Amino acid sequence: MSREQQAVARARKAFETGRSKCVEYRIYQLKNLQQLFTEKQKQIADAVKKDLNKSEVGTQLYETLGLEGEIDLAIRKLKEWAAPRPVEKNLLTLSDTVYIQPEPLGVVLIIGAWNYPWAVTIQPLIGAIAAGNAAVVKPSEVCVHTAKLMEEVLPLYIDKELYPVVTGGVPETQELLRQRFDHIFYTGNSMVGKLIMAAAAKHLTPVTLELGGKSPCYIDKNCDISIACRRVAWGKYTNCGQTCIAPDYILCEPDLQDRVINEIKKSIQEFYTDNPKTCPDYGRIINQRHFKRIMTMLEDSHTAVGGDNDESDCYIAPTVLRDVKPEAKVMQEEIFGPLLPILPVSGLDEAIKFINKGEKPLALYVFTADDKVIKRIRDETSSGGLLANDCLVHYSVSALPFGGVGNSGMGCYHGKFTFDQLSHKRGCLIKKLNMEGVNSMRYPPHTLKKLGWARFFILNTVDLGWMGRMALLALLAVVTAVVLQNYLF
Repeated sequence: MSREQQAVARARKAFETGRSKCVEYRIYQLKNLQQLFTEKQKQIADAVKKDLNKSEVGTQLYETLGLEGEIDLAIRKLKEWAAPRPVEKNLLTLSDTVYIQPEPLGVVLIIGAWNYPWAVTIQPLIGAIAAGNAAVVKPSEVCVHTAKLMEEVLPLYIDKELYPVVTGGVPETQELLRQRFDHIFYTGNSMVGKLIMAAAAKHLTPVTLELGGKSPCYIDKNCDISIACRRVAWGKYTNCGQTCIAPDYILCEPDLQDRVINEIKKSIQEFYTDNPKTCPDYGRIINQRHFKRIMTMLEDSHTAVGGDNDESDCYIAPTVLRDVKPEAKVMQEEIFGPLLPILPVSGLDEAIKFINKGEKPLALYVFTADDKVIKRIRDETSSGGLLANDCLVHYSVSALPFGGVGNSGMGCYHGKFTFDQLSHKRGCLIKKLNMEGVNSMRYPPHTLKKLGWARFFILNTVDLGWMGRMALLALLAVVTAVVLQNYLF
């Protein structure tokens, strides 16, 4: 039996003991996870620095701070999330107990990504624990130091049988995908997402796919261009552009292009100095393979800002490209790097048309002071998320579902959405063995009178308080008696 098979078998066996279903045990595990981020912050930052050249403050800001908030939210709200959820009744079920009971799915596979190796791997794990599942955690092998640290420290804080960590590359991931899971949660690109979905289909395993795509950014002439460009520059060049919801390209009117370029250039200098290579807050491309992929995208476009690079250091300066054509290499796939193409368009109509010609993106950004422009972008396009007058920050709002649509993914998470995504919402109806007379309308022989009464009882919904239900039940008892005596028989 392979290491991967053993990990899945142990997780399944641990889940079958039932201990993960206990709400108090889930909270205990979440508190232990919380402790990990308090006690191991330095080691986490050191590993991420080695993998992506993120600063210690940057690692806390973009990786662990959000996780701490998610854990705290889950601990505070878990009893409420896991409780039975009452639903609206019709007259026929008024005296019954009708509710939705969230229950664990079983053993979940979480395949993390390398660009934010803690945030996108541990966030679904928080939901998996909260929902009462076992979970096999597969960190990205591309972040070598972070994957090794995760393998070392997670078992020290949380149940190592219920939540094993499996490291390795493609062969190990393929072996994991041959095993049967109750849900697979994958963060990455759409090409691998298709392979994940194909493997899951063999076991009819549901999937959550958090993918990416080319997230457009429309800058309207009716806005504060300086502020807009500062926010776009922050959203684009954070983590060296290796963010699934980074603004991928800018759409703006031709006479706005020079101003946009100048303002973005100013922001680059403000954030990363005149020499971003020596700035501790500017990251690096994850490896040379991705470096070469990104550099190839520059070949048929005109560089307006940046372009400096050093393959030995995996460094590419914050770069802006002007007058980019739709057929340019940089427009054929998600950039996932610090290149920002500008495509001139005649106005909002052309921008919407261009956005709709492509695959549905994970995020869509619009900068404007005109609410009508925001409304048109919202109503006439489709994307995983929509953000007006800022970048990235919708990811930090636990009350909003985060996820893609179409080619940018399926399913969503964050906060209660992660709990629901990794739970089975079981419909429950509890009757008593009395009031059998009411059921006469459904039993043969079927008559038009019975159909009429069935229509009355089934099509009338009711959502009353406790006192109202008691009064209505008493009234229904009288009505039922009259119906039985005078009409049904």
